[in-house]
Amino acid sequence: MTSRPRTPAPDHGKAAGPRRPLRARAAALRERLMLGLFVPLRRKRTAQLRYAAILDGQTVNLHAQLPPSAGLPDRAEIVLRRGRRRHPAEARVHTGPDGEALVDAAILLGAEVGGVPVGTGRWRLRLRVHSGRRSRTLSLLLLQPPKPYEGPTKPMAASPVTGERHRLGRSLRGSARVVSTGARPAVEVTKVHLGHAGVTVDFRVLGTRAEEPWAEFVASGRRIEQPVTPLGPGTYRVDVPLGQMPPRGTRPDHWDVVLADRTGRPMRLGRRLHDVRNPLRVFAMRAMAITPHGHPPLIVQPRYTPAGNLRITCTRMPEAG
Repeated sequence: MTSRPRTPAPDHGKAAGPRRPLRARAAALRERLMLGLFVPLRRKRTAQLRYAAILDGQTVNLHAQLPPSAGLPDRAEIVLRRGRRRHPAEARVHTGPDGEALVDAAILLGAEVGGVPVGTGRWRLRLRVHSGRRSRTLSLLLLQPPKPYEGPTKPMAASPVTGERHRLGRSLRGSARVVSTGARPAVEVTKVHLGHAGVTVDFRVLGTRAEEPWAEFVASGRRIEQPVTPLGPGTYRVDVPLGQMPPRGTRPDHWDVVLADRTGRPMRLGRRLHDVRNPLRVFAMRAMAITPHGHPPLIVQPRYTPAGNLRITCTRMPEAG
């Protein structure tokens, strides 16, 4: 295969450092202004969120208490609004243990998954309650944003289907909103086929388009280019070139997998759209003895690094010495 130009991935982290203290001070000032001024003025006229989170990357879970002035409505709905666009979603009204009126809702986001067709941007969350022929719209007050929790899993940062990212935010006055952004450019591994005849990797490209792509297998001082096979829109398969990957010495070689294209934007293959904290342990794959055609047998083990990048370790069989 003809050698192609390669462009290293850009480093976006250098300029972020000096801005972090300014952002922290601005956030603290905003918090004091919201809690000290706007929240006391609005508390009696708004529904207060007791719980709000997006746990699976694409479903907004809400639990709110209505103000006494709203009574116990017959029904309710959550309305997502941005500009002139409005999308209602069903909510459930019920009575709490102390007689208070409560509302629960689970709102799936994204037309691709059969949910509310939100696009990128900030979407206001409002509660519309109905009592007979009368209706009333209330703001949803979010006093505390969702807090990360400890454990083997964590909240999904992106939709596992589309890669789009949704998070809960607050306006200056404390009103809840959903902030949606498009999928970040990434190459997501969907399946690793491991057999005695060889290894193939299926993957999909998110947040960008790959123009005439190919794969590169990269180890210390070595680089192997390999063609990819389209499986569908944005999805591909690559055969791992094990015949060219035996270690040159006695120590194992660790190969990273990169997708490149003619635009010069290399991206590492990995697993990003998950909720586990340790992909190396949770997505562990077994090692297998594989004999590439015309070559001595190898011990091959695909695995994921702590950052979620796909890595393939090749070790010579002891008897192949």
